[in-house]
Amino acid sequence: MRPLAAVVLASLWIGAALLLIASVAPAAFATIPSHAVAGALVGRVLSPVFLTGLAGGVVLTVVAAQERPSPGRRAQVLAAVAWGLTCGVSQFIVAPRIRAIQDAIGGPVGALAPDDARRVAFGRLHGTILGIYVLALISAAAVVMLAVPVLTARNSHS
Repeated sequence: MRPLAAVVLASLWIGAALLLIASVAPAAFATIPSHAVAGALVGRVLSPVFLTGLAGGVVLTVVAAQERPSPGRRAQVLAAVAWGLTCGVSQFIVAPRIRAIQDAIGGPVGALAPDDARRVAFGRLHGTILGIYVLALISAAAVVMLAVPVLTARNSHS
């Protein structure tokens, strides 16, 4: 795996992902009166984050597969695969299910009774996508942490 590319791609993605959860999402829910509209905004921002994470994981995996074996390569590839896979699952499996429930409800999720099956399903999927998001962040961080020693070792030999 090309260590500089891995560090740059994963670090940029981590920055965007952290900006979303630390700033964009809280600001949307704090300033937009409707939670449904705030959620829609955050969902629209999540999509490019997931797509770029998927692309980054795929690119790094393909590049690594074309290189000759080296120490630590398996861990680097696994981290890149995990990063791309978590983002892909979120974007193409979990997020569409969340949208389908929202469409079926046809209004704010919060207006449903707490024990309504649709609200419970929405809550489970929301928790699932948050958990996967954390796993994507951990995987991207692993990509960086595994690439930095290789990068510094190469630079010290130059």
